Amino acid sequence: MEHMEKALAHFEAILQEQFKRLETMNKPKKDFSAMEKVTIGVCGGDGIGPIITDQAARILAHLLKDEIAAGKIVIKNIEGLTIENRLEKNQAVPDDVLAQIKTCDVLLKGPTTTPNGGTMGSANVTLRRELDLYANVRPVSIPELGIDWMFYRENTEGEYVLGSKGIDLPGMAVDFKVTTDLGTKRIARAAFDYAKQNGKNRVTVVTKANIMKKTDGKFSDLCKEVASEYPGIETDEYYIDIMTAKLLDERVRDQFQVILLPNLYGDIITDEAAQIQGGVGTAGSANIGDQYAMFEAIHGSAPRMLERGMGDYANPSSIIKAGAMLLRHIGRVEAAQKLEDAMQNCTTVITGKTDGPTAAQYADALIAML
Repeated sequence: MEHMEKALAHFEAILQEQFKRLETMNKPKKDFSAMEKVTIGVCGGDGIGPIITDQAARILAHLLKDEIAAGKIVIKNIEGLTIENRLEKNQAVPDDVLAQIKTCDVLLKGPTTTPNGGTMGSANVTLRRELDLYANVRPVSIPELGIDWMFYRENTEGEYVLGSKGIDLPGMAVDFKVTTDLGTKRIARAAFDYAKQNGKNRVTVVTKANIMKKTDGKFSDLCKEVASEYPGIETDEYYIDIMTAKLLDERVRDQFQVILLPNLYGDIITDEAAQIQGGVGTAGSANIGDQYAMFEAIHGSAPRMLERGMGDYANPSSIIKAGAMLLRHIGRVEAAQKLEDAMQNCTTVITGKTDGPTAAQYADALIAML
């Protein structure tokens, strides 16, 4: 009974926290493109993060140099999101770092390491929760294969938001998953709005609703409810295990357009999609909320590259693509297009090996084309 009472009290505290979170989720949307001044925060992270993020920030500064000179754009470097500082303070995102981040409008963030075990959570998950960045948006494009996918992953719920709040009991461990009406509807509307605004006519919902009948079942039902508001867009649904196979099926994969998923499945399947594109180092990622937005590489901090003395040769493509997404989000569409075209046409190829160009040399090649 003692263990049962402990578990019930733990679960009650989690439910109270989630009900409180629901009260804060309705916020007005900020129109970044209409702001007189936009502040871009830059957090290098750890591992290869500072190496590749510095190059992406350098490219942004080049593209935005006139607006920076006019005071319309501010690029603000924010220190302290390293694994060493986070472990020392035992905080996924130290309070002073979070306070600095909240003075910015958008964030360009390098990869951060999440320790195995212990109680310290992910910096990414913490930032998504603290800034309410509910839409994780990841494009994958392979024109020669007819692939043009846009993934909309719910970013503040599911297993991830409660992943570090499980409980150990004698002979068992229990983790938790949460799906809310408001959280699901807003990510669904973001996906359908994107489809409508970009001439897409198909949104595919991905769940495991046949097994996770309450949480995934709710996600499925609510996405269908939102879909009814968009009569010109076809909606279908796949289970996550089948969807991972369909992305590899050359007969049908080019038919998918916008893919809408809960948090955990979205994390897994976007890595698979990035690998089809050429590897996780080739894909950028946006985390969008109503008040803030964060743009980052899709991959991790790769500490082994530093251990092998190869850090300078890390591929910055993912964080640079994230930088292009940042530019589009703040309404600098022309600058974003220039960067995307330069990446498409650049003949300097990052190999991740010491016989290839460094991240800085790759950035130099892009800047020369801008």
